[in-house]
Order: sequence, then structure tokens, then C-alpha cells
Amino acid sequence: MDPCQFVRILVGNLAIKSPAASRPSFSGQVHPSSSPCFCKIKLQGFESPHQHLATIPLISQDAQTHPQSVAACFNLSKAQIQKLLKSSKNPVLKVYVYRGPRITSCGFNSAKLLGKISVPLDLTVAESRACMFQNGWVTLGEKNKRSSEQVLHLTVRAEPDPRFVFRFGGEPECSPQVFQIQGNVKQPVFTCKLSFRNASDRNFVSRSSSLEPGTPKSWLPSLKSQKDQAANKERKGWSITVHDLSGSPVAAASMVTPFVPSPGSQRVSRSNPGAWLILRPGGDGTWKPWGRLEAWREQNGSNSIGYRFEVLPDTAEPVTLAGSTISSQHGGKFTIDVTSGVTPVNSPHGSWDLGSGSRPGSGSGSDFGFGLEHQFLYRGFVMSSTVEGESKCSKPEVEVGVKHVTCTEDAAAFVALAAAMDLSMDACKLFSEKLRKELRQ
Repeated sequence: MDPCQFVRILVGNLAIKSPAASRPSFSGQVHPSSSPCFCKIKLQGFESPHQHLATIPLISQDAQTHPQSVAACFNLSKAQIQKLLKSSKNPVLKVYVYRGPRITSCGFNSAKLLGKISVPLDLTVAESRACMFQNGWVTLGEKNKRSSEQVLHLTVRAEPDPRFVFRFGGEPECSPQVFQIQGNVKQPVFTCKLSFRNASDRNFVSRSSSLEPGTPKSWLPSLKSQKDQAANKERKGWSITVHDLSGSPVAAASMVTPFVPSPGSQRVSRSNPGAWLILRPGGDGTWKPWGRLEAWREQNGSNSIGYRFEVLPDTAEPVTLAGSTISSQHGGKFTIDVTSGVTPVNSPHGSWDLGSGSRPGSGSGSDFGFGLEHQFLYRGFVMSSTVEGESKCSKPEVEVGVKHVTCTEDAAAFVALAAAMDLSMDACKLFSEKLRKELRQ
């Protein structure tokens, strides 16, 4: 089946040139202003979360370059684009620029509006080729006012970003089928099987390590039993195996570090998270580790589940690709997006040159100049998966960037990862609460 059409709208390379940034006390390119500037970036026709807040650096008037980074990224499906086009013949991206304290809880009453920029978007063209809609300096404020002396550098670009979409036919713990979705058509592609194993049984993950001497050993968890925890205070040994339609296993997620409450509490703490290994077939009936997912429950009365995911290259140290929180009450999205702002936390690279030199409306075959492609296999949008709250029925929907799928095992690994994240919501429930019967051994 063909992938689904998506469009990514990238907004960035923000900077403000202001006369105040050129005063004698200023030294360097970026001005350490006590009254920072920020902006609200909104895609017309959508409510939050289709809006972003971003800080804007001040640079001197004689600066020859500007910071290069992504401030906002909008991901739109074909259905969303059609809905947007129905509500507005000419979709518009709006950028509201403010100076003053950035207070989001009480609105922007304490900040001064410097100006508003509107950029028309032709998303029908962006579905087939990359388009540059804005790339350069624009004046802030009205003419004949002092604010007009300030100019904003802004780049807005859109590009096609096709994705494979998979949907679980039921909750992962119920061993459901997984369907590939294309518009109104769905086709079964995988089945999932939940099972339990003894957490002290290392055989499931150790056979591959003996055949893969180049695999870093830092992913090997300590499977020593928690002697200070009672047996009923552990959630351990969960495994979910993904099979293709012929019945062959093509990916798996195995809980290799038990989820246990921290001493004196009912929570899995960040200092002692539970962990999964995401595994792929390694040949000769063995499994090869591909990624590691850690999850815990945030402290201080928070109803959020924290997570961290890292890939495990054969000949390099693990690389963290994602880390954030999801509301345990309302759910959210587990996302891997190796774009500025969500780049690997141990990577010094955080910029993405959006400017390609193309005139507005023209396409460009050049890349964005992200600079990570030689270091990491994954860049741009990688995958996302929906996650429901604890009390809701969860049938994860998984989106995977086409460029990251070259075989069935690639797609299956992301499906297994989505299942592990969904099951982590249950594993991180307060230990005073009872798990559903499918998750009790």
C-alpha cells in the first residue's frame, strides 16, 4: 500500500535587529537583553496545539549572519489540509512578536506587541514539492513609529513528508491485529502477542549479544531482583512480539528492568525507571537490540509519565532520540522528531538551516543542511504514536516517516516501540491501583 500524504511546515531562523542592540555596551552578535523578545506562531484555522511559542534573539545591526534553528513545526495530514482549505481558501501562518516577560498562563498582557507578520501558504503545491514561502527580513510595527526600526528575520518553508500509518485493532495487552491505514482503507499487516516471562531469564536478550561482539554493552540492564520489594510490588517480565501475516516474528519489546515503586512511595521514580528493549531479528533465531525505552512517573504530585528513548547503534554509544512527558490522565503523543528543539539531548547540534536561497513559492531539491545525517541514521520526523490516559481504551495509531522504513522489520520495530510506550502507562500506574487482568501474571 502507498503511504499517506503529510506536509511539514517549518518556521525558524528567527532574529531581530534593533537599534538598542547596537549600543556601546553591547559586545558580540547576540544581545543579552533584559527584556527578551518572543513570538506566538499560529497556523490559521487550528487551535492549540497548532501554535507555538518561541524566543527570538536580538542581534546587532551590523551582524552579517543570523541564528539558524527551527522555532516551530506543523505536521498536517491530507485530511487536515483539506479541512484547512475548506475553512480558508488562502491558509495563513501568523507570527505575533512581543517584547517583555513570557507569561503563558495569563496571556500576553504584560508583554508589548511589536508587530504581526502574515505569510500566505499554498499547501496544495507543498504536497508534491518543497516550497519556500518566506526567507528574509521583514519590518515590525507600523510606519512612522519607532518600532518600525526593528526588523525580523523569518523563514517559512513547507515540504511533503509521506508517512506510513498503522493502527492497533485493540489494546496492545489484548494481543490485537495491527492494520495499515490509507485513507478509508485498512489492511492487516501485523499481529501482536503479549506474554510473560521470568525477569531473571536473560535468554531472551542475551543470545544476540554473544553473536554481536560490536554491540555496546551499556544497554544491558541489571536484572538483579529487588530484594527490598515484595513480589506484588513489581511489574516485570512483560513481552510483546510482533508477527507478520505469515506468523514470523519481526520485532519485539521486552521489559528488561522491572517497574518498581521507590521506597516509601507508590510511584516508579525517575531515578529508578523501568525499561524495555526493542528487539529485531538478528538471524539464526536470535534477537538483536535496536532501542531502549525507559519510563517513570513524575514526582511532586504530577500526573505525568516521563520517558526516554535511545537507539543502540552496533558500533557507537547509545543515542537519545526522544525524551518528554505524557499526561497519565489525558494521554498524548509519543514522538521522535529529530528536528531543532527535539534533537538528541547528548548532541551539540541543534540548528537546521531552513534557508535554501530559493525565492518564495519555488521548490528546491536541496536538503536543509541539518548536519546530523553523517552521525545518526534518524533525522527529521521519525515516528509518533497516540497514547491514551490510564482509564481510557487505547488503540495506538502509529505514524512512521517513509524514509525510515526500508523493510517490514523497520515498520515492525516502531510498532513494537509504540506498544511498549502504551504498556508503560500501565506499568507506571500507582502501585495502590490494580492492573487489568490481562497484565497480571
